[in-house]
Amino acid sequence: MKKFIIIITVLFLQTSCFTFKFDLKIETEKKSVTERFHELLAEQWEKRIVRSPEWASRLGDNRFNNKLNDVSYETILKRQGETKDLLETVKEIDRSKLSVDDQLNYDLYLHGIEKRIEGFQFLSYLMPMDQMGGIQIGFAGISNYMPFKNVKDYENYLARMRAFPIKMDQTIDLMKRGVEAGWVPAKIIFGSVPDQIKAQFEKPIDESPLFKPFNEFPESITSEEQNQLTDEMKSVLKENVYPAYESLFTYFNESYLPACRESIACEYFPNGAVYYKYKIKSYTTTDKTAEEIHQIGLDEVARIRAEMMAVVHEADFNGSFDEFLTFLRTDPQFYFTSEDELLNEYRMICKKADAELPKFFGLLPRLPYGVKPIPDYQAPASPTAYYYSGSQKAGRAGFFMANTYKLETRPKYEMEALSIHEAVPGHHLQITLAQELENIPKFRRYGGYTAFVEGWGLYSEKLAEEMGFYDNPYSKFGQLTYEMWRACRLVIDTGMHALGWTRQEAIDFMLSNTAKTENDVTVEIDRYIAWPGQALAYKIGELKIRELRAKAEKEMGDDFNIRDFHDVVLGNGAVPLDILEKHVNEYILENN
Repeated sequence: MKKFIIIITVLFLQTSCFTFKFDLKIETEKKSVTERFHELLAEQWEKRIVRSPEWASRLGDNRFNNKLNDVSYETILKRQGETKDLLETVKEIDRSKLSVDDQLNYDLYLHGIEKRIEGFQFLSYLMPMDQMGGIQIGFAGISNYMPFKNVKDYENYLARMRAFPIKMDQTIDLMKRGVEAGWVPAKIIFGSVPDQIKAQFEKPIDESPLFKPFNEFPESITSEEQNQLTDEMKSVLKENVYPAYESLFTYFNESYLPACRESIACEYFPNGAVYYKYKIKSYTTTDKTAEEIHQIGLDEVARIRAEMMAVVHEADFNGSFDEFLTFLRTDPQFYFTSEDELLNEYRMICKKADAELPKFFGLLPRLPYGVKPIPDYQAPASPTAYYYSGSQKAGRAGFFMANTYKLETRPKYEMEALSIHEAVPGHHLQITLAQELENIPKFRRYGGYTAFVEGWGLYSEKLAEEMGFYDNPYSKFGQLTYEMWRACRLVIDTGMHALGWTRQEAIDFMLSNTAKTENDVTVEIDRYIAWPGQALAYKIGELKIRELRAKAEKEMGDDFNIRDFHDVVLGNGAVPLDILEKHVNEYILENN
């Protein structure tokens, strides 16, 4: 019996040992795959930083502050080839051996690579500038995200100035190739661009935005060093930077602008219809067609119009809807007469919003934000506002950038909705939270999906009503105007790029359905022409978030908690809408 027990014991130990070794083998296998995946992400992130020194500076990584991005045609093609090789490398990783969280990281990473490769067939990279962005306005703000603490920092900046003509030549070369290939923007969008370019080289050197760091030096730099650096900067602006801008001005006016399209629709690009489908899917993260989105837009316009009419009645206005719009656009009571008044009001609204956040969010960002005016050289062709992300590492706050150009086109009744969208709980809160998440890789913390990001911004505008905003008919109408604006985008963007609408039809449709001024409307329509599909993301994303909240409220009943819901929505960074839906459904099941 004793011998039998010993035999059984030995067999048990052998079996246990075998099982342990087998489990260890599986665990080692899993670990190696996980490590391989994480190493790949880290390696590719570093490559991205090295390839994008200007972006690295924005993130607070100052290792390459003396370099500019290489935007040459040859480099673009080289990186396309590297992306295709990367796809094969990623596919070699056994997804099944990754954790659930890493499987999501894998899926999102793979999806991003596949979308980039799909986009290679379209030569949109041969259109490196439009009225809202490009080398003619973007470079002027480069000092905003660079440190200026010592002589080395200034020398790095000067090195970038000296390298600028090379980048300008690369940009012009892309534009020339675009002309040859039929990839040129619509001519109509470029009305303000000649002045944008001239503004960069016609000002006295010491008034240039690029010269700004030399107007005030830190105490660590001696007077002698200051004088030397200042002289060098004046010389490099005069001999390198200004002539580069002048060359762009000449080429743009004499060659590029005459070669641009008279048409406004995507279909006039080579393979344009397919390109627009690609842009729709990229921006909305859905498979919706242009026709489906157009109809969603028309339905939303009708719904919001009914709400707007109710507000008109509440305001005791004696007149038609069109007359009410004219009243809002023209009555002096709705407009400030100074830039400072406008900016101070934005700051007051933001302060009020800050105080309400803990009632609606468990997760709040650490990084602060401020309100600043859009630079003068950029403002005429810019939208009403935009958000400029900050960086904890760089020691730079986020900024709600407000347009103060033509104060008579910046109505008070829109200010609450706009502030909420760009600052909190809109872009600053969402984007900064994503950057501060520690449970997701960097490509997700600093990347995202427009439908989620802008959908959240629009959802926030509606949420603000629950936070105590829009307490008079005019500000409520302003909020509805902003929602209507995004609904109109669904109709107008698809109308112009897929359904044969003219630019004037688009302008008229927006003017007849919103209280936005004609200047704002025109700027917006030209934006949709320049960025096909981008404007669709706002309403499509917002509708999905509202749909998911309604589902959670219905199925969870008294167990629904608005703070928890928002934390779930924001807790994974910006994701495609189907992934967001999956996360919310899991939250409902777990808490029901």
